[in-house]
Amino acid sequence: MMASAKLRGWLLYAGVLAVVAYCLAPFYWMLVSSLRSTSDIFDTSLLPSRVSFENYRALLDTSQGFSRAVLNSLIVAGITTVLALLLATFTAYAMARLEFRFKRLILTLIIATSMFPVVSIVVPLLKLFTDIGWINTYQAMIVPSMSFTLPLAVWNLTTFFRQMPDELEHAAMIDGCTRGQAFRKVIVPLAAPGIFTTAIIVFIAAWNEFLIALTMTNKPGMQTAPVAISKFTGATTYETPFGSQMAAGVLVTIPLVVMVLLFQRRIVAGLTAGAAK
Repeated sequence: MMASAKLRGWLLYAGVLAVVAYCLAPFYWMLVSSLRSTSDIFDTSLLPSRVSFENYRALLDTSQGFSRAVLNSLIVAGITTVLALLLATFTAYAMARLEFRFKRLILTLIIATSMFPVVSIVVPLLKLFTDIGWINTYQAMIVPSMSFTLPLAVWNLTTFFRQMPDELEHAAMIDGCTRGQAFRKVIVPLAAPGIFTTAIIVFIAAWNEFLIALTMTNKPGMQTAPVAISKFTGATTYETPFGSQMAAGVLVTIPLVVMVLLFQRRIVAGLTAGAAK
């Protein structure tokens, strides 16, 4: 029995390692390729024969405009996340606590709207934004992004608020708080883990958005990072800058990884604090 239990444990660890290796293999290859020189870009070794940062230097060249594209992505994803969380927090709390007719149908419609293909809304929005002069503006990318980030945030936070007992608000109101004060001073702090988790999901979705940003902008100075990567050109017209594209992929991915790791620690701390209280 002991041998069988140890074998199952080893098999479990081996399976987890295999899944992790499978998920991280593309990023590892992208990182290794970004550190190869142009002449070694098609080398198939697991490690670069010599480490070169020429791809990163070429990427950060002001003529490429990648730094501006990253800033645009931060602005669009950041504002989209803040707006989505602000609206979704109040909406989700109402959906979780209030009782009214057709509530389940409304929740179904909310999540269904996020499933519409982006291409189905891009064409009419392009016509609308052209008429009102929104092309090549941040709001032309932020407002359409809300169509899939807001329903996602509402659905996640509604599920989280439902798991919180009603006695929390009742106890706060017995102590003299109004319903709004109970929500602001008791529920929101305890809901911080769910809000942080939702913020991560929304930010990543807005950061990776491509079709809307590609359609609503035609000026290089307003392009987001995914659009800028897709339009990279090499030193000549006939050169494909694989190395620079790999370097761009690394630089775009690293902030997301760092953000997830930092917020993950806060989520665990928040869950523990909430359980202790």
